[in-house]
Amino acid sequence: MELRNIAIIAHVDHGKTTLVDEMLAQAGAFRENQSVAERVMDSGDLERERGITILAKNTAIRYKGVKINIVDTPGHADFSGEVERILKMVSGVLLLVDAAEGPMPQTRFVLGRALELGHKVIVVVNKIDRPDARIYEVVDEVLELLMDLEATDEQLDSPMLFCSGRAGTASLAPEDAGSDLTPLFDTVLSHIPEPDVQRDGPAQLLVSSIDYNEYVGRIGIGRVERGVIRAGQDVTVCNINSPGTSYKSKIVNLYEIEDLRRVPAESAEAGEIVCFSGAENITIGDTVCDPSQAEPLPFVRISEPTIEMTFSVNDSPFAGREGKFVTSRNLRDRLYRELLKDVSLRVADTVTTEAWNVSGRGEMHLSILMETMRREGYEFQVSTPRVLYKEIDDQRHEPLERLVCDVPESAVGAVMEKMGARKAELAHMNPMGGRMRLEFLIPSRGLFGYRNEFLTDTRGEGVMSSVLEGYTPFRGEIARRQNGSLVAFETGEAVGYGLSGAQERGVLFIGPGTQVYAGQIVGQNAKSDDMTVNVCKRKQLTNIRAAGSDDALRLTPPRVMSMEQALEYIADDELLEITPRSIRLRKRVLSHEQRMKMRKKD
Repeated sequence: MELRNIAIIAHVDHGKTTLVDEMLAQAGAFRENQSVAERVMDSGDLERERGITILAKNTAIRYKGVKINIVDTPGHADFSGEVERILKMVSGVLLLVDAAEGPMPQTRFVLGRALELGHKVIVVVNKIDRPDARIYEVVDEVLELLMDLEATDEQLDSPMLFCSGRAGTASLAPEDAGSDLTPLFDTVLSHIPEPDVQRDGPAQLLVSSIDYNEYVGRIGIGRVERGVIRAGQDVTVCNINSPGTSYKSKIVNLYEIEDLRRVPAESAEAGEIVCFSGAENITIGDTVCDPSQAEPLPFVRISEPTIEMTFSVNDSPFAGREGKFVTSRNLRDRLYRELLKDVSLRVADTVTTEAWNVSGRGEMHLSILMETMRREGYEFQVSTPRVLYKEIDDQRHEPLERLVCDVPESAVGAVMEKMGARKAELAHMNPMGGRMRLEFLIPSRGLFGYRNEFLTDTRGEGVMSSVLEGYTPFRGEIARRQNGSLVAFETGEAVGYGLSGAQERGVLFIGPGTQVYAGQIVGQNAKSDDMTVNVCKRKQLTNIRAAGSDDALRLTPPRVMSMEQALEYIADDELLEITPRSIRLRKRVLSHEQRMKMRKKD
């Protein structure tokens, strides 16, 4: 049977998952009367809520007797580890580029990885039906990007298609809207080669992804690189990075991917992407071999993490009230379990048994882990993010990001001013109609806490995204936050009278009726220092002060922050307390007296 293995890669929100929906529909994956959700590949709750792809997922269609295995990948830079590892399973990529936005930071990153592996590329200019589409300029920008990434002559001659993923149309010319995706399917068959594998010889399979099922345990996903692999077969599992640690195992169940289903199979030939269960300790990068010839295969180099946070056991006065898993053993087991399926993550023990340093690609990468754990019933605390430095030529280097901002022309001055204070360098500046595209090279720590300021400066109209560019010599200190915090003085219930006095000092994060504890952050101070406020203070009821006069109080609605916004807000001496039902900001040292003593010592 003829095979094609392709991955769909692009920047976030350029339409990968929507295009896969249409490819599945037009290839006959669904019944005519079948009800299918939008973005059917985004199966996780968090993916649906946020409208982004977090995990790479496999599907397969059949066209003209050829099976096409498709991998839908994340577009957000924080999940680029997912893209890097699945590129080992495919022979070519569909590079999607938005017809209005053009190539963005993640487009450069994922295309560079695909070109390094020598993959064939099909360029798809998507969303050509957008009213602000600038198709011809985007085509030129894609060609410039290919040249910048030192593509070969063959890769520069990659076919280019023009699509509307939502409408399910594709054409070979921008003037032609097309009627269906037939040109895209035909181009895949003609341009993407069959998998470069050995048809004969002892079985060999490289594991590129891991799934988990309560009934069968861990499920390995990968491409058969040599020979034929069979259900019930005895195998040897080895890893090129861990010589001498091979062990015997067995393929209990074997599955091929058809449409959105995993179909049990007796065997699979070289080139096929399969799922299997039975090997308990299987992990990403392992090679499953016939015992007669155990040869581990090299795995793609995964980029190193750039930021680190400390996860610790919740020790606040409200600890244990809302969580199901609250002990250090629960937390440690869960963090190390995440390593089994996320190759971009690192977990390290600290000097205490109550805290662990967790490293990842970015704030969103770690916040998705935190949100997942929270929904599973875990209760814990996290510190402010810190960048991971490198020593290069006896000099401290820090991660450098390429940041692209699309902003209204009226906001350019405000953005440039903030970027200067955060040690950024302007790389490019291009007008786009009534908007301006600014491209900066900025230290990763310069982006901490900036997203909210950016939205304020651009009145909610700005779009920003970044991707790791490399490392640069340390650029000096950056002031992270200009404002101090309003800190609760005592434990109790926040009331309108106390909040009314506190809101004169700044912006509140809580409303009446909220349970607070001493040392909890309840708002942002208008000044640069922290201030202790008593939000539990009640009005004294006398014949002069009547209870009814409280009706005259006017409270401003509190600022309710998401987890990412709270992470951006907290300072080095603050923590974020996360439970299944609440997100609270707090001081590391809860006692007001101890904080005052520490300040005097400093």
